[in-house]
Amino acid sequence: MSKCTVLLADDHNIVRKGMRMMLELEKDLVVVGEAKNGREAVQLAEALEPDVILMDIAMPVLNGLEATRQLLKVFPRARVIALSAHNDDAYVINAIQSGAMGYLLKQDSMQNVCRAIRDVMNGHRYFSHSVDVRLRKLRAAAVLTKAPLDIKLTSREMEVLQLVAEGEANKQIAAELAISIKTVEKHRTSLMKKLNIHDTAGLTRFAIAQGIIESSSQNTVI
Repeated sequence: MSKCTVLLADDHNIVRKGMRMMLELEKDLVVVGEAKNGREAVQLAEALEPDVILMDIAMPVLNGLEATRQLLKVFPRARVIALSAHNDDAYVINAIQSGAMGYLLKQDSMQNVCRAIRDVMNGHRYFSHSVDVRLRKLRAAAVLTKAPLDIKLTSREMEVLQLVAEGEANKQIAAELAISIKTVEKHRTSLMKKLNIHDTAGLTRFAIAQGIIESSSQNTVI
């Protein structure tokens, strides 16, 4: 029996370890790597070329949405399943538009997780039941064509947006991304212009609403 290789990307260590333990009970699934943020996920996926990547949406440093976009540029045959505690329309649509082939809720059973991995491995899409119901309604209402994040933000702007929303100052962002403070300021100005948002608090609210970061008041469950 050929095995399906899986990369786990989630910023919660206990979630990764628990999923690894459960997945490796399956004879045809093997976890080849773990990433604690989106940037690590891109690097490991490029190096390991796993069959399927389970990608948490809200992760520090680089969120799962932008990680999926960047990953598909360097590893086009990647099959990504978005993983989230939320099934809000914005989260789901952004994940699909980013290139994810599936969307799982962290409340799903491991049986569904395994089924999703196998389906996506075989070139099919897989969505949690409640997400699938929402998608059918969105398609019927013809509102699935444009994602909330489809505003032509560059990858760098997405990275800056996340770090701003996480409370990092321009100097910290510059160091994290290895760019100048002046370049960070230019990206912030461009973000505010494109999103028609005029302060940091507004950028933070937007990032939370779009699933780029999670509110500190939200608890992740699995």
